[in-house]
Amino acid sequence: MTLAIVHTRAGLGLEAPEVQVEVHLSNGLPSMTLVGLPETAVKESRERVRSALVNAGFEYPLRRITLNLAPADLPKEGGRFDLPIALGLLLASGQLPPGCLEATESVGELALDGALRRVEGVLPLALAARRAGRRLIVPRANADEAALAGELEVLPADHLLDVVAHLLGQAPIAPHRLSHPPAATRPLPDLAEVRGQFQARRALEVAAAGSHNLLFAGPPGTGKTMLASRLPGILPPLTDDEALEVAAVRSVSGLPLRAEWGRRPFRAPHHTASAVALVGGGARPRPGEISLAHHGVLFLDELPEFPRHVLEVMREPMESGRIHIARASHERRYPARFMLVAAMNPCPCGHLGDPRQACHCTAAQIQRYQSRLSGPLLDRIDLQVEVPALPPEQLTANQPGEDSATVRSRVLAARERQLARGALNAHLAGRELETACGLSAPDRAWLAEVLERLKLSARAYHRVLRVALTLADLAGVTRPEREQLIEAVGYRQLDRLLKG
Repeated sequence: MTLAIVHTRAGLGLEAPEVQVEVHLSNGLPSMTLVGLPETAVKESRERVRSALVNAGFEYPLRRITLNLAPADLPKEGGRFDLPIALGLLLASGQLPPGCLEATESVGELALDGALRRVEGVLPLALAARRAGRRLIVPRANADEAALAGELEVLPADHLLDVVAHLLGQAPIAPHRLSHPPAATRPLPDLAEVRGQFQARRALEVAAAGSHNLLFAGPPGTGKTMLASRLPGILPPLTDDEALEVAAVRSVSGLPLRAEWGRRPFRAPHHTASAVALVGGGARPRPGEISLAHHGVLFLDELPEFPRHVLEVMREPMESGRIHIARASHERRYPARFMLVAAMNPCPCGHLGDPRQACHCTAAQIQRYQSRLSGPLLDRIDLQVEVPALPPEQLTANQPGEDSATVRSRVLAARERQLARGALNAHLAGRELETACGLSAPDRAWLAEVLERLKLSARAYHRVLRVALTLADLAGVTRPEREQLIEAVGYRQLDRLLKG
């Protein structure tokens, strides 16, 4: 047999399109031609594969070799194609029996002695192989990651010799199973540790219940960061499908998967982060912080300290729940359905409106500081809450607040009502939102008057409705009433919060 086809997959973000490694041996001077849009690391596989075959004791075909990675217009990068290329050469040269790889996909980088090294982004590939109904051969270092895909036959190997022995039936490889289900072990911070700040705690519960964006504004040291870090503890655990989506993003980013399995991500980039670090990109596009926070929380502390152009790139993903990165030679799509939680001081010194200490900023400094946040960005933040300085007697009181487990139970009940309607309130579309709210004529007239007085945009109006609907879900009523509408409108008055 002089023609062989081996199945593998490329890595394009969270997508893993199928690639067929076609190997043809023909007469002529010994050479190897690699075609199919390979990048530098793939072209270098020729030398790695040659050395691996020779050092493992196999015969390297001294013929004219043509390797085609099909489809030809799909970019291929990395060392993941080493193992499929080596198996294709063995199959085409008759060192492996025909048909032994028909229902098998393989991936792995080869060392010069034939040992298999781990590659990044195996989980999306494993999920795609499962959908295709094929088994998957991977380096042993990737076995646990591939096994997360569930109903997939994962065959781990340490060396090229192990793979060949399995295909020849000499030493079959036992399918890999996880020794124990993945589970997070690190305890989450508890909301009971937060003293006072009842309005901020209420806003945190509302945000968790409806998946709303949230902004804390107040002087330094009032507990804004502490409150934000307690949000994951009151959110429901990830579903199995959501956990796989989160793990897939971490897989292509080269991050460990099992340490935080089942927990909603909490990402807190520094304010010096670039736009590429936040939304993704680069010469080889990779996920940014908004994608690593998918199904979880993106916390931006000191929000006005982020460059304005960095914050503005988040506006479209906040609405769509995904990010599309387009470059001259690359195109990637990553999920980005996250909750934005931000914290800021009201002025550069942080003490505007603080009864403990006078503010020394000029009006121009305050205006310049606050103008770093654009109106369209603030429009997308549903809850804008003041976090004032605590009075000394409340700060020193030895009385714990309500714990995370109690708050989480109310959040879960509210989310169950929303999912029965079809989606979380933060993701409801216009017509569905209006139907779910079902406001009475007097409430509509009152809300119209409030919108006119506060000069709120159409986007802000819909976000007020979403928050009011979440408040109704927490209260256990079917429709938002005037009480919920008043509270929802109160969360939109950022000018009052900042200017005291």
